[in-house]
Amino acid sequence: MSSNDKKRMADVFGARANRRQMIRGAAGAGLAAPAFAAGLQAAGAAGTTRFATVDRAQGTPKKGGTFVCLGDQEVVGLSPEDADPTVVWAVVCQIHDSLYEQDENNELQPALAESYTISPDGKTWTFKLRKGVKFHNGDDFTSEDVKYTYDWIMDAKNGSTRIGNFDLVAKVDAPDPLTVVVTLKAPSPSMLFNVGGTYIYPAKYHAQVGEKGYKAKPVGTGPFKLKEWNAAERTTLTAFDDHFRGRPYVDEFRMDVVPEASGRAAALEAGKADTTIWPLGPEDNQSIKDGGKFAYWDWVQGAINHFPLNNEHPFLSDKEARKAMMYAIDRQSIVDDIFQGAAVVADSNMSPAFKWHTDDVTKYDYDPDKAKQTLDAAGWTGSGTRAKNGQKAAFECIVKTGDTVRRPEAEIVQQLFKDVGIDMQLREEPSPAMLDGMRTGKADAALFNWTYGTADPDATNELSSGGANNFSHFKNAKVDELLKQGLTEMDEKKRIAIYQQIQQIITEEVPFLYILILKATTFYAKRVKGVPEKMLNGDNFIQKVYQVWIEG
Repeated sequence: MSSNDKKRMADVFGARANRRQMIRGAAGAGLAAPAFAAGLQAAGAAGTTRFATVDRAQGTPKKGGTFVCLGDQEVVGLSPEDADPTVVWAVVCQIHDSLYEQDENNELQPALAESYTISPDGKTWTFKLRKGVKFHNGDDFTSEDVKYTYDWIMDAKNGSTRIGNFDLVAKVDAPDPLTVVVTLKAPSPSMLFNVGGTYIYPAKYHAQVGEKGYKAKPVGTGPFKLKEWNAAERTTLTAFDDHFRGRPYVDEFRMDVVPEASGRAAALEAGKADTTIWPLGPEDNQSIKDGGKFAYWDWVQGAINHFPLNNEHPFLSDKEARKAMMYAIDRQSIVDDIFQGAAVVADSNMSPAFKWHTDDVTKYDYDPDKAKQTLDAAGWTGSGTRAKNGQKAAFECIVKTGDTVRRPEAEIVQQLFKDVGIDMQLREEPSPAMLDGMRTGKADAALFNWTYGTADPDATNELSSGGANNFSHFKNAKVDELLKQGLTEMDEKKRIAIYQQIQQIITEEVPFLYILILKATTFYAKRVKGVPEKMLNGDNFIQKVYQVWIEG
């Protein structure tokens, strides 16, 4: 990050470090080495965040009403396996619970577990579960459900997208109904994020209906249960009377799918929704702030706006070509013109919101002449669209259907590439098809936001060879080795150094084109009470709809 970019970040988010202890309560029991506790220190935001001055008098909680959230894409399924996209996750997390969950201030809090202890060697984690928890079908929640879930994910034949989170798990035992013992191959500071944060299936029911059947008829322990599911239009959940935290105050949670940012803004302004889990356009953000009907929180995202590139494609497999594309993109102009300053230029796979980030990386300032020189030196030559050994410097990029914000971004990049002799054609597809195309390697490239390390920096699923969400099909033996080291390194300073080295390799290899990080704004209608004064991660509060109520 340049000195100017760092100044902008400091101006917006504050200059002081804000590192937060993520684990509370029982985390210290059975702990032998101070270094292990240090390893559990999670990364907070790299600065402070601004808060609106609004009236949030809480009053007396009331029952009734429907809480309406807006999303930009279809809710393709209701299983935890479907919950990678934010909009789908916002529904799935209402239906399911995990042992621990990350809250709106990036802190891990107990959910289905009451506490845990760790053996002196850091390899054995013993979780004590809550008593009296029920699934939506009336079944009791027990340790067998946790064991079943973890074992199902670790069984390679099931093809779970979450299997990478369990790389260090040797076995899972359920010695009694309220105790789960997870034995690791080596100590890991990512244990509570990757394993403890996994949503739990009801063992008997999931085994009966299978994953395919479960996607349409989920049964969790969450505060809401399924009422109606129309993937492309609306998903409605109804309050679960027997939820272990108590029945939600609102009667229903509803996710309305509105692909266009302007459509979501109009729905908010018309009072047809209480929040949006997917960002609005920058101009709409300001309009709604000025309207005074919503409380709002500004915060920096962990997701990277980027173009994943299929590194097995004949043109995109050339590292020098990928570097040339980075030089060809005027990222600051995209920040200024498309996102109207509500973003910062990305300089690696890691957002500067986290302590793992380093600016000691290879930089690619906008320089179209250098882009041309780099292509020339790599053998991509000719007038018009360049070519090398009969292969054109050409590929196709998928943009999500109805994405009125990122489509213009893609069009600008398309023209910038054309100016240096690269032909990038654009095609729209729904999000599920786009993600499938990148995961399977059938697609050349795409444009969307994704995380490659956040409050916990592990990115095994995203950056390791064969990782479930390695959209770029990037393979680097050194990165694989570092990812394994990062999972088990308990010394915080050494762990930071590992993930900073990964960033240095990523910026040298450029497996994908990292563009920017958004400054997000979370809105909640003022009729919604029970929201906190402060949030460091506005998305995470959607998990707590069970605690809000509606006035008027």
